[in-house]
Amino acid sequence: MSARPALEIAVTSPAGARTAREHGADRVELCTGLELGGLTPSAALIEAAVEAGPPVQVLVRCRPGDFVYDAEEVALMAAEVRSAVTSGAAGVVIGALTADGGLDVRAVAALTEAAHAAGRPVEVTLHRAVDQAADPVAAAALLPGLGLTRVLTSGGAATAAEGTDQLAAMSAAAPGVEMMAGGGVRPSAIPQLVAAGATAVHLSAKTRAAPRRGGSWVPLGASGASAEQDTHFITDPAVVAEARRVLDTAG
Repeated sequence: MSARPALEIAVTSPAGARTAREHGADRVELCTGLELGGLTPSAALIEAAVEAGPPVQVLVRCRPGDFVYDAEEVALMAAEVRSAVTSGAAGVVIGALTADGGLDVRAVAALTEAAHAAGRPVEVTLHRAVDQAADPVAAAALLPGLGLTRVLTSGGAATAAEGTDQLAAMSAAAPGVEMMAGGGVRPSAIPQLVAAGATAVHLSAKTRAAPRRGGSWVPLGASGASAEQDTHFITDPAVVAEARRVLDTAG
């Protein structure tokens, strides 16, 4: 009998890691700036999440925007990978592309090597940079040779539910690599994703926190279009629990 599909929840805080653990997540992906697609969290945040939650996969992404990085950025992310592992991460989530849309094998290999520098088992996930590749299936086919644990993908579509055909093709192209469906995932879509070959699903299960400001509101950056939207995301326990229930049924 095959193992049950895994549930990964993207979180931004120790509280989110606890909520995910308490409502059925197998692991969490920790980041900051979820509204930007996720950025590298601090060492202190990693340590607190490791203490609070299930196994922590740390997103390592030094800036928002595209996934084409120069040598200085790759070196910075390699240092962030080593710091994340030192802080107790069970794994890291990385990715890089070339300017022509291919997988940046050299950068991915350098980040993977940094993850294993501590000499203990560390999982390495290729993140959704793969969905912006010119050919996601060809990119996925390179992963077994690079020693990656899994790939997080929407099948190159806006949402994983829309990318199931390509997700299945990516799974076939990367034997031995866990295929984790993510990108706009709702619990109701989980059976479809598992049927397409996903052996794990990833969702943020996020909801906006109620603003707690006592004074007046003025915009402080691009993230705040209004006082109501200028807040942060928290993990919704009901969504985590529903995803676990549906996933167990689907698996």
